[in-house]
Amino acid sequence: QVQLVESGGGLVQAGGSLRLSCAASTSISSLYALGWYRQASGDERELVAAFFDDETATYADNVKGRFAISKDNGTNTMYLQMNSLKPEDTAVYYCYIRRTWSTPNVWGQGTQVTVSS
Repeated sequence: QVQLVESGGGLVQAGGSLRLSCAASTSISSLYALGWYRQASGDERELVAAFFDDETATYADNVKGRFAISKDNGTNTMYLQMNSLKPEDTAVYYCYIRRTWSTPNVWGQGTQVTVSS
């Protein structure tokens, strides 16, 4: 069974930075999609950043220019560098992978990010 283990969350002041990591127990090369979602309390889960099969990074409008997604196929780890953090970035962040367009997402356990004002 594939496992995704996230780390790097925590409490940071507004304007600060955090780097999230997601280690996969399977190869992350040649996947249909992989990336990060987040879910704030009382809200639906939303896509933050992802790679799709053309290797192009996609970002939510509200994080463009502040967040950067990257991956290391050699260590099967993906990252989310978050800069200029805002209180509205506070959420549980989940990494995910999807092998093909027809298979379901595999999720990590989530890591809490809290940005204080």
